[in-house]
Amino acid sequence: MRQAVAPVGGTRPSPRQVPDPAGRQVARLHSRRKGGFYLYLVAASALAFAFALPLLWAIVRSLEPSVLATASPQAADFTHLTASNYSGLLGPSEDIGINLANSVITALGTAGLTVVLSTLAGYGLARFHFRGAGIVFGSILLALMIPFQAVLTPLFLELHFFHLLNSLLGLVLVYSTFNLPFGVFVMRNTFSQVPSELLDSAHVDGAGVMSTLVRVLRPLVIPGMATTAIYAFLYAWNEFLQALTFLTSDNLFTLPVKLFNVEIATYGAVNFGYLSAGVVIAMVPCVVLYLALQRYYVQGLVSGAVKG
Repeated sequence: MRQAVAPVGGTRPSPRQVPDPAGRQVARLHSRRKGGFYLYLVAASALAFAFALPLLWAIVRSLEPSVLATASPQAADFTHLTASNYSGLLGPSEDIGINLANSVITALGTAGLTVVLSTLAGYGLARFHFRGAGIVFGSILLALMIPFQAVLTPLFLELHFFHLLNSLLGLVLVYSTFNLPFGVFVMRNTFSQVPSELLDSAHVDGAGVMSTLVRVLRPLVIPGMATTAIYAFLYAWNEFLQALTFLTSDNLFTLPVKLFNVEIATYGAVNFGYLSAGVVIAMVPCVVLYLALQRYYVQGLVSGAVKG
């Protein structure tokens, strides 16, 4: 029997390299994921630029003199940037500061009142079983299909009866009324997703109805509350026709009504520089609020889209 002869030097031959298909597959998958990430990054950056470009263009136009605001854009226009439009709009000639404050008060009041009422109504409709609850919820949703113009005269007469015409409080009540159906819809479905065992545990521990809502459920329904607040705030901030109908004093006008007066101006002479600056001022709170509450807003919309 022949014996294997060891090579000179006492070293043994290296074993044959066995292919590793699993390692290659993992490397290929990692490379594919890396390429997909870069593709997603490029696409997201392009979309972000497409959405941000109009906002940046509005800001640039607001910093140009009025004579250049309506002219064809040229490279030399970017060398004439000035804050005169903002100083003139906030100065004694236009003085939109009071109108800006009116819009802030109205929007915050509408958001706060809508959130409180929607939370209480959604809590009751989702967690308290009573006869006719479905009919009540359906009736609330039917209000979403009623346009403001259809109830303009009854609303005007009702506000006049309660001496709430030409009042920011009356405007807040009107805005909250039109925001409540959407808010109740979101909050009712948000409360419906909370496990019943959590409520049973709170009841066993002796927590009452309001104590359960404030201490136990409130942290869980914050996304729905944030969604309702953002929706109500943006509605009140941008609304024009109702404010124009129910307000008659210049010092009570909201920002959209004031910007409309700036647009029509005197004898048709429109100062487009002032108008561009006013649009940017009106845009800033909406963008800041949405970016600050974006994650809650998305979660709230998802919870509101699920059938409870």
